[in-house]
Amino acid sequence: MSEEEVKPDLIPTKIYKCKNPECKAWVREEFGSEGQPCPMCKGPMMRSIRHLPKVQNKIKRQPKKKDPWA
Repeated sequence: MSEEEVKPDLIPTKIYKCKNPECKAWVREEFGSEGQPCPMCKGPMMRSIRHLPKVQNKIKRQPKKKDPWA
C-alpha cells in the first residue's frame, strides 16, 4: 500500500444528525449542542454515532499578560 492508500484509524464518535431523511447534515458532538437546529435545513437534530477519524484540537496558548503594576 502506498501512503495515499493508508486509511486513518476510525473511532466511534458521538454526533448530532438531522432527522430529515432528505438532509444529510451532521455535526460532531463537541462542535454542536443539545437542541441545536440543523445548520442546513434548520430542522431537528438527534444523537447518533459515526465511525470517524480522530480530531486533534490544537490548544491555543494565551500570551502572558504583563502585570500593569510591575
